[in-house]
Formats: sequence, C-alpha cells, structure tokens
Amino acid sequence: MLQEKTTLYDPKLDTEFHTPYVDINEWREGAVRYHYIHGGFEGTEVRFSLYFPEKENYKGRFFQFMAPFQGHEDASQIRKGEEDKIGFAITNGAYLVESNMGGPAAVDTTIYRSSAAVAEYSREIAVKLYGPHRPFGYIYGGSGGGFKTMSCFENTNAWDGAVPYIIGSPMAIPNVFTVRAHALRILRNKLPMIADALEPGGSGDIYAGLNEEERAALEEVTKMGFPTRVWFSHEYVGLGALPLFVPVIEQVDPEYLKDFWTVPGYLGADPNSSAVRDRLQYKTVITETHLISKELLINDETKTGADDAWHRHKSIDISLFKPWLKLKSVPAGDVYLTGTDIVFLSGEAAGSKIPLDRLEGDKAFIAEGFGIEGMLEILEKVKPGDEIMLNNSNFIAIQTYHRHQVPSEDFHVWDQFRNEDGTPIYPQRPVNIGPNITRGGAGSIQSGRFNGKMIVVAALLDESAYPWQPDWYRTKVKGELGDKESQSFRLWYMDNAMHDDQAKTADDLHLISYLGALHQALLDVSEWVEHGITPLESTQYSVIDGQVSVPSKANERKGIQPVVALKANGSECAIVKAGEPVDFIAEVEVPAHSGQLTFAEWSFEGETDFPVKGEFTNVKGDGSIATVAAKYIFRKPGTYFPVLRVKSNRQGNVSDIYTQVQNLCRVRVIVK
Repeated sequence: MLQEKTTLYDPKLDTEFHTPYVDINEWREGAVRYHYIHGGFEGTEVRFSLYFPEKENYKGRFFQFMAPFQGHEDASQIRKGEEDKIGFAITNGAYLVESNMGGPAAVDTTIYRSSAAVAEYSREIAVKLYGPHRPFGYIYGGSGGGFKTMSCFENTNAWDGAVPYIIGSPMAIPNVFTVRAHALRILRNKLPMIADALEPGGSGDIYAGLNEEERAALEEVTKMGFPTRVWFSHEYVGLGALPLFVPVIEQVDPEYLKDFWTVPGYLGADPNSSAVRDRLQYKTVITETHLISKELLINDETKTGADDAWHRHKSIDISLFKPWLKLKSVPAGDVYLTGTDIVFLSGEAAGSKIPLDRLEGDKAFIAEGFGIEGMLEILEKVKPGDEIMLNNSNFIAIQTYHRHQVPSEDFHVWDQFRNEDGTPIYPQRPVNIGPNITRGGAGSIQSGRFNGKMIVVAALLDESAYPWQPDWYRTKVKGELGDKESQSFRLWYMDNAMHDDQAKTADDLHLISYLGALHQALLDVSEWVEHGITPLESTQYSVIDGQVSVPSKANERKGIQPVVALKANGSECAIVKAGEPVDFIAEVEVPAHSGQLTFAEWSFEGETDFPVKGEFTNVKGDGSIATVAAKYIFRKPGTYFPVLRVKSNRQGNVSDIYTQVQNLCRVRVIVK
C-alpha cells in the first residue's frame, strides 16, 4: 500500500538560502578545461563549487556528488584518472556540482535543504551561461553519501535522477561494525584458515576446524550479512568506522557499558564467556613519554572517499609523528589489545583516556582517537610516573551491541536474535540508535518514496554496507511503486567489489573497482530521464540467511557486469611440476545489450599491474561473448593464484577510461 505523500521541500521557498554569492569565477585548465564558480549563501556556512563545460560540449545536465561526510565543497579537485569526477562530468556534457552540505556541523534536514538550494542556484547560473533551459539534475553518492543521496531525492524535487551506491539501511550503524569486530576478536587465530577454505581449490567449508564458540561467532556474522568471501581480506577489513561510533555509544547509552558486565543476558555477565576471558584491566606506570609534535595536527581534510572519509573525524594525525609512552610493565600472552583505552589513574591527566594503537615491547603507541575532545591537551598533561590502566572493557562490550538492538521484522538478519514468537532473545536497550544516526547524518530515514528515476549500484563483497541492505531498500521502493517498480528503479550488484570507490582497490588480485559501472549508471539514468531509454534489468539475486548470491551465467545474472569463468588445466586447482606448462582458459560473457569486451589482462605470479595482456578469441555476436586462453610455465615450487581481469564497455570503446566495467576470476596452481 502506498504511504501518504508528504510535502516535498522547495528551496525556492526557504528564506535561509535566498542570498547566494560568488567569490571565484574563472576558467581553469586541467585534464579537461572547465569554468569554475565557487560561492555560498550569505548568513550560512553553505559553500559550493561548480564546474561547467564549454558551451559547445554542454548537453543540458549536471551531476551532483554527495560525499560521505559534509564539510568539503572542492574535494573533487584532487581526483585523477578514472576517479576524476570533474573530467567525467565535462566529458559527458554535464557540469559538476559539489557542496559542503552546510558545513561540518550540519545535521538533519540542513543536508538535503542546502544541497537542493545549491542545485537550484546552479540552474540559474547555467541559464546565464548557456541560455534559457532547465538543466536535468542527477545526484549520486556512496556509503554515507548514499544515505544523503536517498534523503535528498526522497525529500525534494531538485533532481530528476539518482544513483546511490554501496548503501546501508537505517540499522546499519553501528551494527555492521560491531558484529564484525566480535567475529574478528573470537576468530583472530583462525582467519587464515577460513580465508584459504574460500579460495579456488579450497575446501569451501568455512566452519572446518572451529570450536563451538568460534563456529557460533562465524555463523552470527554470516547471518548478519557479512559476505563470507571477504575473509580473504581479514587483515585489511579491520574495524572500519567503528572507532568513530564507540564514543557515540559511550555518550548516548553509558548504562549499557555497565549492564554488559553485570546483567544476565549480556555476554560479559557470563563468567565463562570469551568477553570475560579477553577482558583487559592492566595497571602499570609510565616511565618515559614521546607525545607532542606539530605534526599531530590533523591533515586529512581531503579524504572524501566512500571508505576513508570517516578518517577526517580523528582527533590527531599520527602519520608523520607517532606518539608513544614507555611503560614499566606490559601484559603478556595472547592479549586482545584492539580497542584498548589508556586510562590515566593519577597525575594531571587523571580521569582522562586516550586510545592505544599497539604495543611494541614496553612502548605503548597512541592511536588517532575518534570523538575525543582535547586529545592534544590530554597528551600535554601526561608525565613519567603517572599510573595508567590498559582497559578494553568498553570495546569488548560494544562488539555485541547489535544483539540488544533488535529492530522491526523487515530486518530479517536479526531473526537469529528472536524467539519463535518474534520477541528478542536478549535484553534490549531503550533506544535503537541506528535510525537516529542515519537521520542525523542524512536528514531522514529512507522511505523508498521518490519522484524520478533511480539506479542503485551495490557491491557483493561490501564489508561495511552488507549486500542485503540494497535489497531491503528495494522492498521499500516496491512498497511504494508496486508493479511499477521497473519503471523507475534498478538495482545492479557488482561482484568482486568491496566498500570503496577508488580505482586502486585494497587488493587488486581479489577485487575490482566498480567505478566504471557507477559512471555507466549515471549515464544510463540520464538517458532514462531525458530520452526514455530504459536501462538494463536489475541484477537477479537471492538473499538467504543474510547472504546475497547471484547466478553464475551473465545472461541469467543480468545487470551490466561481465562474468568470467577461469580454469587451469580444466580445474579451479591445478597441481603441476616446476617447468611444466599450465593451460588456462576462460569463458567470458557480458549480459545482453550491456556492451562489448574491451580488455583482458593476466597476473600469473601475483603481479598487481597485470603485465600479460590477453586476447579475446571465439568472439560471438556483438563481442559480448569470447574465450581468453593462455599457457604459462611456473619455474619455482609454491602455491600461486593466477588471475584474469576483464573489462567491457557499452560502446566497445577502449579509450573511455570512465566506463570500463570490470570483473575477474582466480584459480589455484600448486607447483611442486
């Protein structure tokens, strides 16, 4: 049933944004030539940057980027190559719009109100530059920017289309991070074994060799939606943005941190639990300090990527100067130090705490800190002779916070924490804080109600915005549009991609960048709006126990990503002797009408630059189906994971750096 329509925000009626100004107006030369206009709205903290193409290249549209965190209107100027938002927009006949969304302190409706005001004012400038017309507008953003994109699109009519990507749900934060941290703690000695089981030629059994406690932790995080194949990257995945939200929970729900260790039903109240076993409350004395330097000032204001923007909220910068304390004694054994606080028990800093990064011998290195007010001032007070406690109690407690945040039944991944009658198994906190965090950071909670066209781009290996969440949003859209969903909405999943929007991934031998697909989605949504050209179908998928799976064949999977099926000597795992040739063959297919294959490249021995170029043979039809074959000799014994990476382009254009859609496949070769 359709929900009652709400009144949409109209920036033209908002007196707060009635007086715009321009303080920079000039042509600039870069990868492309553009007309740069910078300004703001008088009496507000809103600032904007606009990048216009030359008149003969303009196609009557703009793209507006929403960063994960507000506060920067010109971050796109540092992006190069495939990541160059300015170059992509100008090349495709659009001007780029970016704003600070009201400034770093802006929350709630200010984000979509100020963004809409900037969009409408950009149209006024476009009319002055190009003549009378109404520019079509398309808004896009990932992660926190995805929340903002949906909020903007659902609450105003300032844009005609939207491409939110790697999106979460109102229950994402902090729960996706807490359950991951819980699994990382309990499984910390078994993660390499789990990762190997998932590699080509592995057993496929991620539970083999785990004890009951470890199995339960892995099952919990899996049912919550953490993609199992991501365990290859356990060293990289880490805590994500959880350090940013630990202080939030400490502030809004301090009683939880006490209840966790004392009230039955919480893990810490069980004296035989892993929480109690890993709890650290170790007292010692500082013997030497190395803490203060001018390099500690934060210099990460340019971080606006989907996976790194949260770093801008750290209290100090330890990239150039690494502060440490020398301690009289340190804990020994298999000590769990992640998330440990250094709590000052005596001296001028008594009552304060700072985060521990790591221990090296008797040195305690200081972490950046998130949400800690006056951290530099605390460091200035610390002296040799001060007594401290290394305490991880709060961080361990927060790791199972999701158990006590059971939401409505449409969030199926929480079913594991419900009794048969639907009631929660564990004690519940007074408030589910996820929706409050979402509303504060985006301006509203997603409703699925919007005017215009939307394409969501999601990553199947998204370790931070678990892949079931775009499907959750799709159910909201379907609840609004019913059988008309396909007239306004698409969801494209990208395989072998994680929660990042950079060209260089965390591991190019396992992962691809989905930027090409994201850019193609922006072009497709503009063609949908402007010319009625229907985009390709949504990806076909299923969601079972929190895990999203897709068909193995491209034309069954649909979407726009090519699919690669690679074999070594006819198998996922080949065993050969050193010096013996290995035959590699891959079947590559692009979904119908989504483009032509453009590139094939090999990494046989772990080279991240994919030095061996492949050739497409047995090409069929319009170049969307082909074979890639190679023969390679491994000279030294060892275990290798050869990789074939392929790319496709809608027009088969090899020179368009912005819209190459990627995928890859790996095999295992054991050389004796």
